[in-house]
Parts: sequence; structure tokens; C-alpha cells
Amino acid sequence: MSDTTPPAQPPVERIKDHLLDEEMRSSYLTYAMSVIIQRALPDARDGLKPSQRRILVAMDDLNLGPRSKFRKCAKIAGDTSGNYHPHGEAVVYPTLVRMAQDFNMRYALVDKQGNFGAIDGSPPAAMRYTEARLGFPAVDMMDDRDKETVDEERNYDDTRWEPSVLPARFPNLICNGSQGIAVGMATSIPPHNLAEVCEALETLIENPQVTVLELMDIIKGPDFPTGGVILGRQGIYRAYTTGRGIIAVRARATIESKGKDREQIVVTEIPYQVNPNNIFDKVKALISEKVIEGISYVNDETDRRDGLRLVFEIKKGHQADVVLNQLYRYTQLQGTFSMILLALDKQRPRTFNLKEMLQAFKDHRVEVIQRRTRYLKRKAEERLHIVEGLLIAIADIDEVVRIVRASKSPEDAKVSLTETFELTTRQAEAILAMRLARLTGLEVEKLQQEQTDLEASIARYNEILGDIREVHALIIEEQRDLRARYAGARRTEISEEEMEIEDEALIPEGRMLVTLSHSGYIKRVSPDIYRAQGRGGKGITGADTKDGDFIERLILADNKDFLLIFTTWGWVHWLKVYKIPELGRNSLGRFIENLIPLREAEGDDGRGKERIASIIPVSAFAPDHFLCTVSRGGYIKKTSLQDYSRPKRGGIIGAGLKEDDILVRAVLTNGDTNLMVSTTQGQTIRFAEGDVRGTGRSAAGVIAVKFKKQADHVVDMVVADDDAMLLSVCKNGYGMRTRMADYPKKNRGGLGVVNVKGLARNGEVVLVRRIDEGDDVILMSEGGTLIRTPGDEIRLVGRGAAGVRVMRLKAGDKVASAVVVKPEDSAIDPEEGVGVGVGDDDAGDDAGE
Repeated sequence: MSDTTPPAQPPVERIKDHLLDEEMRSSYLTYAMSVIIQRALPDARDGLKPSQRRILVAMDDLNLGPRSKFRKCAKIAGDTSGNYHPHGEAVVYPTLVRMAQDFNMRYALVDKQGNFGAIDGSPPAAMRYTEARLGFPAVDMMDDRDKETVDEERNYDDTRWEPSVLPARFPNLICNGSQGIAVGMATSIPPHNLAEVCEALETLIENPQVTVLELMDIIKGPDFPTGGVILGRQGIYRAYTTGRGIIAVRARATIESKGKDREQIVVTEIPYQVNPNNIFDKVKALISEKVIEGISYVNDETDRRDGLRLVFEIKKGHQADVVLNQLYRYTQLQGTFSMILLALDKQRPRTFNLKEMLQAFKDHRVEVIQRRTRYLKRKAEERLHIVEGLLIAIADIDEVVRIVRASKSPEDAKVSLTETFELTTRQAEAILAMRLARLTGLEVEKLQQEQTDLEASIARYNEILGDIREVHALIIEEQRDLRARYAGARRTEISEEEMEIEDEALIPEGRMLVTLSHSGYIKRVSPDIYRAQGRGGKGITGADTKDGDFIERLILADNKDFLLIFTTWGWVHWLKVYKIPELGRNSLGRFIENLIPLREAEGDDGRGKERIASIIPVSAFAPDHFLCTVSRGGYIKKTSLQDYSRPKRGGIIGAGLKEDDILVRAVLTNGDTNLMVSTTQGQTIRFAEGDVRGTGRSAAGVIAVKFKKQADHVVDMVVADDDAMLLSVCKNGYGMRTRMADYPKKNRGGLGVVNVKGLARNGEVVLVRRIDEGDDVILMSEGGTLIRTPGDEIRLVGRGAAGVRVMRLKAGDKVASAVVVKPEDSAIDPEEGVGVGVGDDDAGDDAGE
């Protein structure tokens, strides 16, 4: 027998060539979106992350209602992991535990039995020992899920359906809050009081034009499960109006007498998510270091009956109120809570204000009620259809019996009934399935009453579906019911007292380098870590940065100096240098938005996201110094530096701006300088600072420059110095250096003179900055290309030239930004990439210094 086996085929080629950077970009984007949507952020409608929602659904599948028996958490975690959540029981159990902890959740969604951990950080028992069931608020979250009220989607292994969101009669997001860190964003929503939230929802429904300020008269602020005292309302106001804010929270403490001439401080409430053991450890360390000398003994007298009770006994001869202030200053008995009202809205992350959060929940409930009503109406109409058929049959039961007895099969009987009585197939089937007991008079009356009730129900459903006011009335009724069942007194007090400013006597003197990267990472380091090197030295690594990021500003200032941080929206924030994290030179830094709030634009707001415009270090608010600001629309303002001498938490308006205008630059002057304002269409005007009359902080200012073209706007402003040069860089990669002395002084408010020609080739001007001999220039394109080039290699030309190419760009790419840096302060090997250099330190343009 011959071998008929076909010859072996060559293996199919499965290797594909991909550029590593493209593959990394694509894969990382997929990962980032997965973390944002599927793990870290809650849905604005039910306030749940997917893991939390799946746990509640799994418990509902197990019929673990509030009055059922407890089940082992191992069973709940196993069912959640096996049926819905593909990340393992070890991930599910901590989430389940947190939903049961009354010191984390204002209204616990899970009812617990066993050791679920404690506020002191002690861990819960293993899941094989603990038991749980749904709490009453969770039942309100799940109610009506079986009535087609929400969309369902297939689970991870395509074996069952799971809800994409819960019906959520209970306003979980705002009442319980949420915290999570995603990729490039984070959420931190504090819990609130249910009674206040329900009343605010009712107000919003009755008056859709209600303002955030009016809602704040109802919702006073966060209501933490651990109580405490919120200091001041400014942080709350900023968070509720912009979606971001920082609030100061203090422990609740009293001073009690203890014997003759002795006192003790008793703490009964601590700030949210603070571990009391950490407080004790810190206090003991402060005592041993003699920072606090008035405490003789500390004791934790917490028990289940009386709750939290931390006792600090005061030494004889020391004042308890002074010691208490020291405890607030040096320990976590007083701290801050960052509010970031970020949640998913239609699968997209969005920062909400207070009204928008309430509106998102209200809109969800409107949709749920309408879908539930349509479902109930359909079911009622189907049942009414059957009842009407049964009543038709009973009215002529003898004929029905005759037809059935004469039929050869049930199918024949069904056909005969439909033809004789003009019934539908479903009605005929119901008649054939009817029991003889239905023929009694009592049963007939029941059917007739059911018909009447169904007709009334259908009429009510049509009324609800036809009038949105009826839906709103149902939501108000629901919220009043929730308030009656769950609402309690507010636990967190809100004090009018603002957070006390720190005692700077303990802050050491010393100069620090503050660096801010292009992507917004800030830190401070000691200048001593950058050792002096001879000419031609290689440098040392100054900072780790993310791909495509670079150090944009480097500011030398004293530890106790203020940094005045001006934003593009005209706000100014005060930040003490010592409050910036002091990190190693290789550290990335802290995101600037963790230190000051920056807001997102809403709708078609032409201002874009709020960004840093200028940073100015100030040691003293001297009366003979001024801050000059210029806007994109060409308005300049000069204000005495003393007008910025009263720091306010959350910032203040530092420059008045007209609608859709933004702040471009702020510079520190001595009152006797020349200013140069440049535009994107190549014009520059130089005028005396004295031409600008001094005004208040919130004034919009006067016209600095007129525009030849409607599309023109201000790109930058510098303090003129005839010994320095002006660097101009255009969008298509062209640039030039010119001497500042070449620009004649004009009257403020004119067109100025030509700075750059050839814009048809060059594109718009994107940067105009002071540059000195030996400076370097860092250029970054919209496509992410980054180069660093010596400034001396950029041609020095006369004013009004077209410039030369300073950066070669790929097709379609444009210059996005540029920074002037000092090579002698560079802190990175040029072969390793872009590093630290002195950026556009806005105080450095002060010609008077």
C-alpha cells in the first residue's frame, strides 16, 4: 500500500513587524481606558465601581437580603469572581469588606458579621470566617432590576447577563462618596448626609434653575462617617462650583479636668480615613524629640460602648489649649481632604459640580422610572388581554365546552375557539388551560375586578409616561421615603473658622530649587545636590521625567518665600516653598493639581483647561514693586505687589479678564521698566511701564497693543533690557534672535513694529522670550518630538527678518512650545535627554533687581 500522506506544509508566518513606540502607545491606551472605565472610577448614576456593582449583584443572586441568613464571604467572593469579576477573590474580598465598614461608608451597603477590620488599621479576618448580607440601602440600589430598568451586558466569559448600572433609588455616589486612582486622573468624592441630599434633589426637581449657591444652603458640606470639624467654607464652595477643592478637617476634642490642677485632652472624633494608631505614634515621637513637652501620658480608651476616645494627659504647669493647638499643627488630628468630583458620565470621565452630580442622579431615576413604567404597562396589557379572553369564554361557557368536546386535538380546539369568538391564539390557549374552579361565581367576580384594576393601572401608567411631572413626583416620593428610613443627624460640623496658618518658626531657612515640568510635576530640591563642574562637564541627572516631558521652570527661592502662581483663567494662588514636597533629584515630583486646584472648561468655553501662566517667587511684598499681567486679547494691568500680600486658601482673582480671554503672562517690575508685548502675527510693541496706570487686582486693565488682523492675539510679554536679546519661534519650526535695543519705544496701545516677517512660511509666532548669550532652547512639537539646541546657533538678525529653521518637523507637525534654559544650571547629561534648566522664571525679568 503506497504512502498517500501529503507533504508537510511550511508553518504559517505569524510574526508581524510593529514599531515599538506605536505598539506601546496603542497598548497603553487600551490599558488606561480599561482602568478608567472598568476599575477605578464610579458611574455617576449609581456611584459604584464595576467591582462593587458585581459584588452586590452576586449577593442578590444568592438572595442575601437584609432579613436573610448571613453567608460566608468566601462564597460571596467566589460567586462574584466566578460569575462576574475576572480579577480573583483576593481583589473582591477587600472591596466587600470596605462596603461593610461603617467608618469608611456613611451608609454601609453590606451588613456584616464577624471581624471586618477596625479604624485603627487592624485587618479583617479571612473570608472563610466572616459573613455578610445586603444592607437595606443596597436593596434600594437593586430594586426594580428585574423590570428592564437598566441595560444588561454579557459577563466576561459570555455565560450570563449582568447590569451595566443599577437602578439606584438610593443616591449612592454623593451619599457614600468614592475614591480611586485611574491613569492620569483620580476621584475623591466625600460622603454626604442623606437628609440634605434628598432635600436638595427635591429642590432641584421643583426648580431646575436653582444655583449651586442655593443648593449649598441645603447641602452644607461633606458629612464624614467619623465626624470631625470642617474648617471654613471656601474649600467647600470651590469644590461644589468647580469640581475641585481642598477642605481642612480637624478632630473633635474637648479639655476635661482631671483631679486638682490637672487637665486632659479627649479626642472623640478624628478626620476621615485617619488611623488613630498613627496619631499615637506621631505624638510619642514628638514627645521624645521634645517638640511637644506638655503631655505626660497618652492612652487609647476606645471601646464598643462609648466609641472612639483618645486621651492625652497634660503635665502640671502646661496649658491644655496650647498643647491641643500643637497636636493640631503637628499630627493628623488636623489635615486636609482633597475633593475631586470626578465620575463616569456615559462612559467618559467628567468633573462635576454639585448641581451636575444631583442632575445626573435625577436624570438616571427619570429613565429608570420611565423604563419600569413601560415594562409594567406592557405586562398589564398582556394580562388584561388574557382576562378579557377568559371573561368572553365564561360568558358562553356551554359553547366553549361544546367546541372543546367536538375537537379532535387541543390544536383543533384552539383554532375553533379563535374563529368562533374572534380570540387571539394566546387567549385561546389561556381558555384551554383554565381550571373548572374559574367557573364559580366568586372566581368570575375576581376576574371582573382584576379587569377593572388592570385598566386603572394602565391608565395610571399612561399618565406617568405622558407627563414628566408625574415622574418627578415619584422621585420626590422615593427620596422622602429614603429620608424617613435612613436619614440621621449630621455627624461632621462645619465651622466658620479657617484653618490656622502654620508656625514658620520651625521651618529652617535656606535656598531651594523649585522645578515644574511641562506636564505639571513640581518638587523642591536643595541646590547643594548639583555640584559645581568645570567647563565641559557632563552634568548629573536632575530629574526623572515621563516620556515627552521636560523641566519647564526652575526657580531659586527661600524656603519661606511665597510662590505667586498665576493661572490662565486669571486666578492667583499662594504656595509656600516649604509646602512643596522636598524630593530627591531623581524623583518625578508631585502633580501640581494636588497642591492648587485647576479647573476644567465647560461646554464651548474658549479658555480651555486652566493652566499655569506664570510663577513668581516673592520674599517680601514691597510697596515699590508691581505685578504686570497681559492677556491674550491684548489687555495689560499693573497692580501693586502689596495687593497680593494676603494669602487666601483656594486662591483669588489676580487679573480681571473679559469673556473668553485668558492670562498669558505676569512679570514682576520695579515701576520704571520698559515692557515688550508680542503677538502671534509677528508684531511687537515696546512702551514704558509708566504708561500703564496702577489698578486693583480684579481690574481688566487697558489696551497694550492693537491687532492688525482679527485672528491676532498676544503670545508673550517680557521686561525690556537693551543688553539682552529677544528669541522668537514660529509654529513651522522657524525662529530668530534680535537685539532688544532694536525695538523703538512707542506709546502704549499702538500697533508696534514688525518683529517677524514671512508668516506664510513660518506660521504663527508661538514663543517670544528673553535670551542671553550661552542660553539653550528646548523645543517641543505637537507630535511629541523634543530637541535642545544652543541659542547661539540661532541666527542673530535685525528686527523684521523672516528667521531661519530652528527645528525640522515631520509633515503635518507643528511647534507646540519652547523654553529658554541656562546651560550652566543644566542638570542632566545631554546624551541622556532633556533635563533641568532655568526656565522662564517670571521674576527674573525684573529689570530693577
